Amino acid sequence: MVQYRRNRVAGGSYFFTVTLQDRRQCYLVEHVAWLREAFRVTMRRRPFVIDAIVVLPDHLHCIWTLPSGDDDYPARWQAIKAHFVKRLHRLGIRGKAGPDGAAGIWQRRYWEHTLRDEADFAHHVAYIHGNPVKHGLTATAQDWPFSSIHSRRWREQNRSPDKA
Repeated sequence: MVQYRRNRVAGGSYFFTVTLQDRRQCYLVEHVAWLREAFRVTMRRRPFVIDAIVVLPDHLHCIWTLPSGDDDYPARWQAIKAHFVKRLHRLGIRGKAGPDGAAGIWQRRYWEHTLRDEADFAHHVAYIHGNPVKHGLTATAQDWPFSSIHSRRWREQNRSPDKA
């Protein structure tokens, strides 16, 4: 069996792509309130900052910054995914279970990239916010409702000096 190695940096910032197993499904936007709930519950138990996020029908991208001295993003993803799946199961929504008994809603693995510097961070924020346009879901990033581009904190941090 292949051993997957993840780069873990305590207090680091990470870019993630997390995908549904069945890419034809739209569970993430159809049940975005439950996804948000899964994030809130997990963040209360194991704090982290969501620096940027976009939720698309079948996948999401986000940047997290973990607290100083903490590098355990895998446990956070496990909790978020499990919470969301439990909510879907209450509706009778079940994916094709894997041989290991996994729920079959999420892909087992996810893409993770440790952000190296401010330029890498900015590049990934732009990628996140532009993703709905890239996938043809909307004409402009601002038109997509499930994006941190709308958050006051993000706008304040990224305001150009001439608009201050």
